[in-house]
Amino acid sequence: MILCDIGNTTYHFLDKEREYKESVKLFDPSSFKDIVFYICVNVEAKKLLKHLKNWIDLSQYIDFSKYYATMGIDRIMACEAITQGVVVDAGSAVTVDIVKNSKFEGGFIYPGIKAIGKTYKNISNALDYSFNFELDLDKMPKNSRDAISYGYLKLLQSEVKSYNMDIYLTGGDAKEFVKIFPDSFVDEMLLFKGMKNIMKKADIC
Repeated sequence: MILCDIGNTTYHFLDKEREYKESVKLFDPSSFKDIVFYICVNVEAKKLLKHLKNWIDLSQYIDFSKYYATMGIDRIMACEAITQGVVVDAGSAVTVDIVKNSKFEGGFIYPGIKAIGKTYKNISNALDYSFNFELDLDKMPKNSRDAISYGYLKLLQSEVKSYNMDIYLTGGDAKEFVKIFPDSFVDEMLLFKGMKNIMKKADIC
């Protein structure tokens, strides 16, 4: 069984236990002859896959009444992976979603680390700092780099922790965010787990 999470830049594959990525620009999905179950946020890639019968879009098996119309399929799959907790997907955007008793309760979106960094730089080159994930968020900062980091990280940390639930981290910056959520669970396979759960519900495993 081959699973694939297609983003804006990569095809992220899970072939049994083997995980690997291919470039969206360079990879030809028609070269695959095996059946592939996928989710996709890339509009152009979705157009290509629509005509390939061995590529099966898992979004058709989702009960969208549990979510909202414009919610990203990647966020939905992460929520489908757990029964209770807060999912923090730290990618180009940071999404935070709440799941209680397998029910999506809502969520919110922050700019990702790179995006917020560009925002500060656009205000002034004097604010062009990388984020300091090592700072003590229980103390007020006394330098510019920490002041920028604190303003973003403290707000996010406080909001996420306020739900008093297990925290699940995924996404490209998850290993940085675990520094401000030390008791969280880092799971880079979270979306794939959600995909497998959808397949079980649809009896297509």
